[in-house]
Amino acid sequence: MRYFFEISYNGSNYHGWQNQANAVGVQHVVEHALSKLMREKIAIVGSGRTDTGVHCAQQFFHADFNKELNADELLHRLNSFLPKDIAIRSIRKVRDTAHARYDAHVRAYEYKITTKKDPLLTGNAFYFFKPIDVSAMNRAAKLLLGEHDFTSFSKVNTDVNHFRCTVKKARWTKKKDLLLFEISANRFLRGMVRALVGTLLDVGTGKISVDGFRKIIDSKDRKKAGMNVPAEGLYLIKVNYPKKIFISG
Repeated sequence: MRYFFEISYNGSNYHGWQNQANAVGVQHVVEHALSKLMREKIAIVGSGRTDTGVHCAQQFFHADFNKELNADELLHRLNSFLPKDIAIRSIRKVRDTAHARYDAHVRAYEYKITTKKDPLLTGNAFYFFKPIDVSAMNRAAKLLLGEHDFTSFSKVNTDVNHFRCTVKKARWTKKKDLLLFEISANRFLRGMVRALVGTLLDVGTGKISVDGFRKIIDSKDRKKAGMNVPAEGLYLIKVNYPKKIFISG
């Protein structure tokens, strides 16, 4: 029987989601906890990867079990076993063919910037002190809407069949000293959001124009785009699935 687990975590102490040979990922910690509790080896499949230091408000993974689970009981036991920086939010039974990665049709990220030095946001937001033209960045962000080839904003050595993504939302908002960038799409490439934010900050500081940003998109050349901003400001905030895959909850 297959179940979907909703998870959130602070990524500061982890080398991303994925299992790695010489580093600890969130996936490894969760698999270890589940295997201990179930007294058998449990493998999990995540809705996607996150890079080292990236945080997560909502992500999903699926796992298969030989019997029906008491979801409420397992939720409590699992959260008691996991470290403080990882939490399971819900456990829901799904159809046996449901897949945490391939059935996800919308993913959303938020990038958090603080324009004022704030010790309470250390490790959870990028401190950027230069004056920023938010209006210009929003004009550039509108160019991302729809389907485009995002080669210019992807890590070069990545195993994908194509670099096309359909962006549904891309918008900057300012709340006092916080500057937030929210973007949602059907899929994301490795390093894509951090490269987009770095290049949009170049627009906001006047280093490049809005038309220059358009030319970077069209160039399909990573060398023409801006820096990758630090992982500490990036949050995976939402993953959506079709309702039909869920059996309960």
